[in-house]
Amino acid sequence: MSAPEAGSRRHAELSRRESVMATPGKEGQVIANGAWAGNVIGVFTSGGDSQGMNGAVRAVVRMGFYLGCKVYFIKEGYEGMVAGGDNIEEATWSSVSGILQLGGTVIGSARSKKFRERPGRLSAAENLIKRGITNLVVIGGDGSLTGANLFRMEWADLVKELGETGKLTTEEQSRCGHLNIVGMVGSIDNDFCGTDMTIGVDSALHRIIEAVDAISTTASSHQRAFVMEVMGRHCGYLALVAALACEADWVFIPEWPPEGDWEETLCNKLASERKLGQRLNIILVAEGAVDRQGNAITADAVKNLLTEKLKYDTRVTVLGHVQRGGSPSAFDRILGSRMGAEAVLALMDAKAETPACVVSLEGNQTVRVPLMECVNRTQDVQKAMDAKNFEEAVRLRGRSFQNNLTTYRMLSKLRPPTSLCVGEHPPQDHSFKTDQDHRNLAVVNIGAPACGMNAAVRSFVRLGLTQGYRVLGIQDSFDGLIAGRVRPMGWTQVHGWAGKGGSLLGTKKQLASDVSMGGIAEKLREFKIDGLLIVGGFEAFHSLFQLYQAREQYPAFCIPMCVIPCTISNNVPGTDFSLGADTALNEISDICDRIKQSATGTKRRVFVVETMGGFCGYLATMSGLAAGADAAYIYEDKITISKLRDDVFHLKDKILNAGVQRGLILRNECANANYTTEFINQLFAEEGKGVFSVRMNVLGHMQQGGVPSPFDRNYGTKMAAKCVAWFKERIETNLKDGRVMVKSPECFVLLGMQKRRLEFSPVCDLAIDTDFDNRLPLVQWWLKLRPLLRIMAKHTTETYTMDVEEAHVSEMDKE
Repeated sequence: MSAPEAGSRRHAELSRRESVMATPGKEGQVIANGAWAGNVIGVFTSGGDSQGMNGAVRAVVRMGFYLGCKVYFIKEGYEGMVAGGDNIEEATWSSVSGILQLGGTVIGSARSKKFRERPGRLSAAENLIKRGITNLVVIGGDGSLTGANLFRMEWADLVKELGETGKLTTEEQSRCGHLNIVGMVGSIDNDFCGTDMTIGVDSALHRIIEAVDAISTTASSHQRAFVMEVMGRHCGYLALVAALACEADWVFIPEWPPEGDWEETLCNKLASERKLGQRLNIILVAEGAVDRQGNAITADAVKNLLTEKLKYDTRVTVLGHVQRGGSPSAFDRILGSRMGAEAVLALMDAKAETPACVVSLEGNQTVRVPLMECVNRTQDVQKAMDAKNFEEAVRLRGRSFQNNLTTYRMLSKLRPPTSLCVGEHPPQDHSFKTDQDHRNLAVVNIGAPACGMNAAVRSFVRLGLTQGYRVLGIQDSFDGLIAGRVRPMGWTQVHGWAGKGGSLLGTKKQLASDVSMGGIAEKLREFKIDGLLIVGGFEAFHSLFQLYQAREQYPAFCIPMCVIPCTISNNVPGTDFSLGADTALNEISDICDRIKQSATGTKRRVFVVETMGGFCGYLATMSGLAAGADAAYIYEDKITISKLRDDVFHLKDKILNAGVQRGLILRNECANANYTTEFINQLFAEEGKGVFSVRMNVLGHMQQGGVPSPFDRNYGTKMAAKCVAWFKERIETNLKDGRVMVKSPECFVLLGMQKRRLEFSPVCDLAIDTDFDNRLPLVQWWLKLRPLLRIMAKHTTETYTMDVEEAHVSEMDKE
């Protein structure tokens, strides 16, 4: 089906459902014969729990209500479906209020032996049909999804048998003739092929990194080695990404067992690092780790090796179910919400012949993929590992897993070549002689500090050294370059940087033109810099564009230059995600959780919260989704007095009629010069008198603080690794008479995440689609999520019906 056809059908379906949509608090209608005028959906969670499941359940319920559906909770997974009774409970709008920030699953999860047998499935079918449920949303792993697909395939026979035994009337058989299934994968292991991330993975990584950060302080105090066992019986994703994020010395995963005499290699590596002054060692072991012969590698076995051979004081920590616990991260809240909403749309599109699908994440898009195709691919990974075909197992895991493994293997080198360890004992003359074997790369931070800057610098320094380059650190942005604060950086100097916030190199919000173009050119010549990496926000991008434009006037600028976008505002063109934005989103979500909690004993209170972001509304919109906000005011979506009035009415109605006692309004700092945060606070306080009170919070620089999230640590590490390879290629292909000379636009680039790939884009091309006055890209993918925010908050404004339709068609176009 073409996108226009799908869009037309979607619009017609939405219009039809609008006729049966209920007034607030009275979702749906019952027609004369007792049947439900609309679709009936059952939602359940099955198998192991994962953080973010509650966000998915909430989204299914609220999107279902928005489209005129009746929604049931099926408690305790398949076990509750078989048992029926009180385990199948009708959901209300308020019954999912306040669950977004909770870990686990509030409707319970269980594995069911009864459902595996036909009599159990027969009872389950009867229980569903008696309530008119012919649409199921299953949130679980591949086993749960496979069971749901089997249930769908047997449905017609089950209905026939129930009719023949008199348990169903002819009308019930006719009305429930087929079952539609849509799945979402809730698993902290990220072991399901067909999606970039499963619900719960990011939160589990947060728990692991929090534990590693805490252990690192005590390990360093006593010069200890810690062996940490993390979950991952069949998939090493958690261990691998956590190893990159926490600078682990070694990681053991089932897909890629260590090669050769790994015991000797590991001991030599750790001993060498201790000689370089490293006081602690962290080794991660996935619970399913094996050697090349298929023998298990346990945390205790690694500990015994280090204790006996190196005489290290070594301790074992098994994180266990701690990884499943705690509040979900901002990413998992948003992912669950997006997948839950798309699951309902998929059910509404489904017909009797439609195969079961699973909602997956591809880059920044939620897409639908055939369920059993993904299940079969997932099972193929295990078959490859059982056959000891580990290369094939890694390939089947997908591009993201392969890239993580490649980056880890590069960074886990024993140490750089001895001749390049200048940072361990820096030369005093700082002459920076350049020859064909030892060329100089430089790295500088520009703009406001953001978490992930240090991870990128660390990766760039270490990989640059291993590739044969001298890496120079420029302190305090262009001011530091002009002042000559340029020093070679060494291997151990950047140890531990990945987990530190801010900018250890120092950074300033300035443009190249604000300093001195001639002065910058002179210093680039003086320090014989052959390639320049700029890590920063919009100022970094704008500065590189200025240097590109001035390259004819200043030959010193004719060297490869690259920007890694790093800003909490996520307002840099050429990338879907900027380094640092994920950490900021988590900070805002955590703060909003605490703010809402402060009103637990105070009923009927609305909070107005101001976020950073300049003129970009990314933080306000995405944190609004993650925190369950009622509205998010941003520059890109113009504020009007009519919108403010409608939102006041919405909050009054929600608090008086929906049984919800708290409201949350987010405002981007530059959303509107006249409708300030203080104005909105006073407006809501005046109009809400007698219904709710209002409190205002300006988050300020708290959003830039904290330690980097696992995503930002890993993202910065991989981006810098890709930059080193890019510089190497550009330098080697543009050497002339011992000098690097480039003028092509392809040598002045920004590295960004575009959908699922890291891509280099010439800054001159990006500048065409940039609003330099307001420091914004002209196209921003996340704006299509704004209707979802309002739907989740129970806004029923008709204008958003078409918005969500357009967003859905837009996604299909991109597929």
